[in-house]
Amino acid sequence: MKSFARMTLRHASALAAASPKANGNGTVAAAAAASINGTASSTPRADSQSWWGKNYYSTHPPVSRSKGLPDIDVSKLKIQKTDKPKDLLPSEQLKFGANFTDHMLAIEWNNVTGWGEPKIQPYQNLSLDPASCVFHYAFECFEGMKAYRDNDGGIRLFRPNMNMARLNRSCKRIALPTFDEEAMTELIKKFVKTEERWIPNARGYSLYLRPTMIGTQNTLGVGAPRSALFFLIASPVGPYYPTGFKAIKLEATDYAVRAWPGGVGDKKLGANYAPCIVPQLEAAARGYQQNLWLFGEEEYVTEVGTMNLFVAIKDKETGVPELITAPLDGTILEGVTRDSVLSLANRHLGPKGWKISERKLSMYEIDAAASEGRLIEVFGAGTAAIVSPVRSIAWKGKEIDCGLRADQEAGEIAAQMKDWIEGIQYGDEADAWSVRV
Repeated sequence: MKSFARMTLRHASALAAASPKANGNGTVAAAAAASINGTASSTPRADSQSWWGKNYYSTHPPVSRSKGLPDIDVSKLKIQKTDKPKDLLPSEQLKFGANFTDHMLAIEWNNVTGWGEPKIQPYQNLSLDPASCVFHYAFECFEGMKAYRDNDGGIRLFRPNMNMARLNRSCKRIALPTFDEEAMTELIKKFVKTEERWIPNARGYSLYLRPTMIGTQNTLGVGAPRSALFFLIASPVGPYYPTGFKAIKLEATDYAVRAWPGGVGDKKLGANYAPCIVPQLEAAARGYQQNLWLFGEEEYVTEVGTMNLFVAIKDKETGVPELITAPLDGTILEGVTRDSVLSLANRHLGPKGWKISERKLSMYEIDAAASEGRLIEVFGAGTAAIVSPVRSIAWKGKEIDCGLRADQEAGEIAAQMKDWIEGIQYGDEADAWSVRV
């Protein structure tokens, strides 16, 4: 990690020299050095002079590759129903991502005619040339979202606008075409309506949706794809914890890095996931369910597995409880559940005296809070589980207890968050986040 810190410092120095905003004293490099050496404030500055600021943590392509070309036209949707509908599995046999519905949504794009005719068609294999750029240079990004059946039998989506906005950001970052987000949401609604029979009618069950974009140009040359395919498939799923919460054990991972400054850790790219499997297998071999990804010599906590991380601690001086998650600095995925937890925490916990923070948090701070009895609870947050409580974290040869009793599988905040979010997802509570299909 020391060599990586030196590398990032050199990168910051180069940025300082090139940046018109840097003064003659090397303000950017100085900020980077202070942060890496542990002398900077734990709260990142948002201005462009800060090493922890967004400007140096992610690339923001200025122009969409779809600009000036025909966008998605919902009125041109063609629906071809299958003549061989599949049998539905009993709810208790549903496994995540193992069974798929009868149909798929597909839309082709090229850099001459733009977006083509949307099609809902029978679920089928894709026919791609072996030279398709997705196979060679990982031109692929995706989303994860769900459709729910409410108590009245209606169908709902949860904050689909956020998924579409994030998918567009991912597409833009890897030179894939962008799209009209409202039009795509309407197509997803029509697809979900087509697959309505696949949505289980029980609490905790849903229809998992996987919107995906790939580059399809046949070439071994490295460049922006001149053709692409959007497709959407769906899989009925049951509760992540079918018998109730089950707290997990984490291994703090400092020998592998999930994301880094200037990279794509804040985008939902398939290329971000495959490199994490080997560290996960290594952690599993040592008895841990997930990796807690650390970054830098300060050992800042970033994400847990494929989820955002939340930590609740009490302030050492004031005793004020604080719910903390890592800031969106370009290395953290902007999770829909993450944003929902933060919003609900501000709505429900803020008035009760809680401090809600998006800030850097190191393992040293977590360890100190645990040893002093100030660590309240820890949990991950994501679409699949909503929340995933953490029992302990292995770090530097010891097990850090995360505040749960031996007979307890979830902390109070994690359990409340699951109830609050599910209440909106299934329409129990009226909220703009819940979108009727």
